[in-house]
Amino acid sequence: MWPEVDSEADGMLRIRAEVALFDLDGVLVDSMPIIREIFEGWARSCGLDLAHVVATVHGRPTMQALADLLPAAEVAAHLGYLTAEEIRRSAEMVCLPGAKELLAGLHVGRWAVVTSGARAVARARLASTGLPWPEVLVTADDVERGKPAPDCYLLAAARLGVLPAGCVVVEDAPAGVRAALAAGMRRIGIGGRLAGLLPGTTVNSPADIQLELSTGLQPCAPTAP
Repeated sequence: MWPEVDSEADGMLRIRAEVALFDLDGVLVDSMPIIREIFEGWARSCGLDLAHVVATVHGRPTMQALADLLPAAEVAAHLGYLTAEEIRRSAEMVCLPGAKELLAGLHVGRWAVVTSGARAVARARLASTGLPWPEVLVTADDVERGKPAPDCYLLAAARLGVLPAGCVVVEDAPAGVRAALAAGMRRIGIGGRLAGLLPGTTVNSPADIQLELSTGLQPCAPTAP
């Protein structure tokens, strides 16, 4: 079933697909202001241009972004610091409007979280916000090439047992949109920055999305692995 997306007069997007694949930061979790604070402080301490850092990091695995910003010998130490900060400050984060309700209404095995973050960071985000735990969680630790390469989304589809054409991806970053496009999946945008890239299929928050996915299991949230 190729995903179908209808934009309604009430501002809602009504989506029919086999499965839904969600980015985490900026899609389900209101994490971007805190992430920006972390990287602003780090950029200042390193004497790096903030705008360049933000553009390089957004939507990409931190290790890959740091490889574009720093000498290779310095990447590991800075990655450790930034990962620890992201885990520590996950306790301050909350869900985006409608995120918890949207996921709670979906059947287990019909959706996944696909993030450019490390697995430890993703687990901290999910635990602190109380979001339902996905049966399939794909992180930067699971693939050799991060977004904008399609690997993470293709892996999520394979783990859910569906073809890429049956997937709809919900993203907030251009790198993630490009990854979904390369994977052959339908794209939905969260946040105004993607309105030009995904005209007609961008909403303000998960509260503006209604999903109808193929079913077969009882809707419930698995416990944390």
